[in-house]
Amino acid sequence: MKQSNIRNFCIIAHIDHGKSTLADRMMELSGTVQKRDMKSQLLDSMDLEREKGITIKLTPVHMQYKAHDLNLIDTPGHVDFSYEVSRSLAACEGAILVVDASQGIQAQTLANVYLALAADLTIIPVLNKIDLPAADIPRVSAEIINLLSCTEDDILKVSAKTGQGVTEVLDAVIDRITAPTGKIEGPTRALIFDSYYDDYRGVVLYMRVIDGTIKKGDVIEMLATSANGLALDVGALSPMMVPGPELKTGQVGYIVTNLKTTRDARVGDTVTVKRAHSGDMLPGYLHVKPFVYAGFFPVSNEDYNLLKDAVEKLSLSDSALQFEPENSPVLGFGVRIGFLGLLHMDIIRERLEREYNLDLVVTNPSTDYQITMNDATQLDIKSASDLPDVTKIKEIREPWIKGEIIVPQEYIGAVIQLIIAKRGLQKNLSYIDERALISFEAPLANLLTDFYDQLKSVTSGYGSFNYELDTYHAEDLVKVDFYVAGNIVDALSVMAHRSESQRLGRVVVDKLKDVIPRQNFQVALQAAIGGKFIARADLSAYRKDVTTGLYGGDVTRKKKVLAKQAKGKKRMKRFGKVDIPSEAFTVMLKRD
Repeated sequence: MKQSNIRNFCIIAHIDHGKSTLADRMMELSGTVQKRDMKSQLLDSMDLEREKGITIKLTPVHMQYKAHDLNLIDTPGHVDFSYEVSRSLAACEGAILVVDASQGIQAQTLANVYLALAADLTIIPVLNKIDLPAADIPRVSAEIINLLSCTEDDILKVSAKTGQGVTEVLDAVIDRITAPTGKIEGPTRALIFDSYYDDYRGVVLYMRVIDGTIKKGDVIEMLATSANGLALDVGALSPMMVPGPELKTGQVGYIVTNLKTTRDARVGDTVTVKRAHSGDMLPGYLHVKPFVYAGFFPVSNEDYNLLKDAVEKLSLSDSALQFEPENSPVLGFGVRIGFLGLLHMDIIRERLEREYNLDLVVTNPSTDYQITMNDATQLDIKSASDLPDVTKIKEIREPWIKGEIIVPQEYIGAVIQLIIAKRGLQKNLSYIDERALISFEAPLANLLTDFYDQLKSVTSGYGSFNYELDTYHAEDLVKVDFYVAGNIVDALSVMAHRSESQRLGRVVVDKLKDVIPRQNFQVALQAAIGGKFIARADLSAYRKDVTTGLYGGDVTRKKKVLAKQAKGKKRMKRFGKVDIPSEAFTVMLKRD
């Protein structure tokens, strides 16, 4: 296939705007997949993706249409995977922007458009779901024209579900998107935009060849990690693997390597070959850093090795996943895992429980904190229980995010109040037709637990939210510890701003009171900062009526039996152990 007949493009959109359905119709119309093999969301191969209706892992597919090679990359729509989206865009010359005709432009739509514009891509606007009764084509078209400065004629109106207008989209891809430009004879450079671990074949790389060629049997090198390997097999995906002799300039395909872990071949890395070596890395490579951390503990300590093995296997195919062993006096042995966001955490937890049959206790998610000690030593902690002696700390810095919220204008006041309640700062307010775009900055830790739920609640479900990590700010932060029956439970410890610590302590103590079962003795639940208690709730004891068997006689008999019971309860309080259920460790997620 001539280079001038290749088109590389991706589909970008907000969650649930119809990316995967449009990709299905394209594969059907181009004859890539036979009608009998067709099923909805064909590129979403994981059960979780189908159940949640979202794309978690991007998938490339090679189609042939009107004597052209079309390489489509179906990208994730969720904010947690925005780095993967940016690398996918770097592998393309064009992007199809899908907007729901009933919902209009959402926060993630804007974020993806900015990424596409930064990558200098040709954007083809597509208005999807025009067959819905709630579709408002004139209003949403005006929003797209306002955003992209395009004309009404540039916008393609389709229904991906019925197939209406999809042929025009394929024609527009050929007409509007430019062919790849690369040096066929020069040194080889290819961009990895995804990699995963196959149990039978090793690490498989999805890549776009920028310059040169990669042939079967070539010795390959990753420029960022300096890992060397062998190209055991190369080919295209349509959507199954179709082996070929080589991948040429401008083509998108896969390479099966003999590498043992995706840590050697990270997303965004540059691949070169020994016979046509290049030392120039492609721009934009980032080392993806997780910023949400949670402790994963097995319900039974006997399952610790199973959990460790399961996490290691998942990390083979997910280079963003980072973990380290953790030990808690209450929960025993477990692992502390770093994630890209709450959705990423949710997916990993479900995969561990489903694919590896594990019963897990997951602690409250937290973020990382940068600490400067009095002797100028720098520390990075991922859990409140790791905080060193406060007398030796000079300052604690927490991560802040830059966020954007799009809401109908009548909800502006409620959203700004919510941002202020989370210690956020409203930065800008602009209008897109009948809706408002609110830009703000806020501490990440305050948005981790229930911010998205509260946003949906105050905006009656109409608010959409997108964010990116900004910088670390020095704040007056304290560690709030929680005591159950006088014993500190380190897995419950949290970092909080001093102004919010008392309210947080009271809320969590009250939640613990609801979750922890009553005992035969009174149990004190306390929150403390250092040695000072800031909140307390008491779990009253069960009372057994020990005077039931007494009848007649002097009242002193009754007093004697009750005194004996009180003495026993005092002793039990000293030696008794409170059984803390697993729900207690996720009270922060259910804070309200």
